[in-house]
Amino acid sequence: MSEERYHVVVLGTGPAGLQAAIHAARKKVRVLVLGRAQKSSAFKAHIENYCCMDGVAGVDLLEGGRAQAEGHGAVFLEEDVLDVRPADDGFRVETESGSLISTAALVLAMGVSRNKLGVDGEKALFGKGVSYCVDCDAGFYRDQPVAVAGGASAAVHGALTLLLYTPEVHLIARELEVSGALAEKIAESAVTLHLGRGIREIRGTDAVSSVALDDGTELPVEGVFVELGARGAVALAGNLGVALDPESMQYVAVDRKQETSVPGVYAAGDICGPPWQVAKAVGEGCVAGLEAAAFARKA
Repeated sequence: MSEERYHVVVLGTGPAGLQAAIHAARKKVRVLVLGRAQKSSAFKAHIENYCCMDGVAGVDLLEGGRAQAEGHGAVFLEEDVLDVRPADDGFRVETESGSLISTAALVLAMGVSRNKLGVDGEKALFGKGVSYCVDCDAGFYRDQPVAVAGGASAAVHGALTLLLYTPEVHLIARELEVSGALAEKIAESAVTLHLGRGIREIRGTDAVSSVALDDGTELPVEGVFVELGARGAVALAGNLGVALDPESMQYVAVDRKQETSVPGVYAAGDICGPPWQVAKAVGEGCVAGLEAAAFARKA
């Protein structure tokens, strides 16, 4: 399969990613932005504390930012990222449709996943069978029945990954929100699909023993992976060997140039930690975009 080559690839279409794309593209390097705007936490927000704007709908802010970035030459691809890894000439990115992209520099601006199911048993059994990271915890469930909750790329990729560890994997989702290629891949796999359903309760005393679905079905499982949305930012960052904030281990650690512990990889916005503010995201995106473009030109 042929690869598309860019100088800078930005992962994320929120304020941080868009600002990074604008500044990188203005430096006349090839810029690709990956992701879906509607998955940004700003998409449905009403923003009233952003300098020089007295109230603006998040969707309008994002649409304007995309138009600016495209006006400077940035290319947008509305797909989730499944994998990103170091390569001899920079980095390789794989999208949900199977597209392969190579780049000299990366900007991580995917935000952070704060999505939980909000069902009985989820909080009490966290760490006792409930997990939010397949890549982190799949190895603990070898040959054990497991369930994955979610219908986007994180859940589908997670379910396929779990098949490497156990033959019994249940994917529970209202609907699949992935590309045709990924939907076909999961349909042809050994994963048991429970579409049009959701988890009502996670059951167990000292550990997960089953999940109750909203149609009355009960599935005996020993692990439940909650993967709501695109592939987790921390999971993707881990593939690159990027260091996390040592105190929380939830956010990517960066310096004043927004560079991570891996040369050529920059991060901006919520993925770098609180406060969850557009102003912070845009400022960090500006720095990350400029630095990524400079790095790519030297690479």
